[in-house]
Amino acid sequence: MAIVGQPSLRDIFDDAPTPHIAHPPRSHRRDFYVATDGSYASDGAGLGVIIETRDGDRVARLSVPDEAPDNNVAEYRALHLGLDTLAARVPPGASVGVLVDHDALAADVNTAVLAAKRRDYRPLREFSVPAAARHHWRGIRARVVGFSEIRAAQVDSARNPAHVLANQPDQYAHVNDEADRCLLPDADSTDPQIPPPSRSDRRAGD
Repeated sequence: MAIVGQPSLRDIFDDAPTPHIAHPPRSHRRDFYVATDGSYASDGAGLGVIIETRDGDRVARLSVPDEAPDNNVAEYRALHLGLDTLAARVPPGASVGVLVDHDALAADVNTAVLAAKRRDYRPLREFSVPAAARHHWRGIRARVVGFSEIRAAQVDSARNPAHVLANQPDQYAHVNDEADRCLLPDADSTDPQIPPPSRSDRRAGD
């Protein structure tokens, strides 16, 4: 279950903008959410990943050291790791919400989603992928088309739960030893249907 007092990835996703793609009102009905972050330091940094179901149940966490050449590349490497981890633990056809704190990466993912819907697969705008992240970008695009639906939201690093895992992999290495979990979202989990004011608190015949 989600930790009491901390927002779930679903809640953060619903509050965040999704570049280049309209944010539908039922976006929270995605099956899984993945938050990723990559950090860079001259002496090395790390990659952080958190995956949850829409009910807030944790599927996986990763905090691994990394040696990306810069912060931009680290962000793409982190998402590649997150989507690979997600794909290995969830059923085919899952819908996914992605949380990153890198606006260009979020925009690139959503542009790739839109391109996958076109007959010629050509993006409506140029991608802004760093040259050193091209290999990881190919992996990300392959994962994008492998899910039934995917959308990326951009959040501030202070609201990204994966941020601390990426920045302090030496302190959070224990999360990598957590048992593998392949949880399915609760099929009966639905939000309460609140009637509009015109229909609430009215007696029959009013």
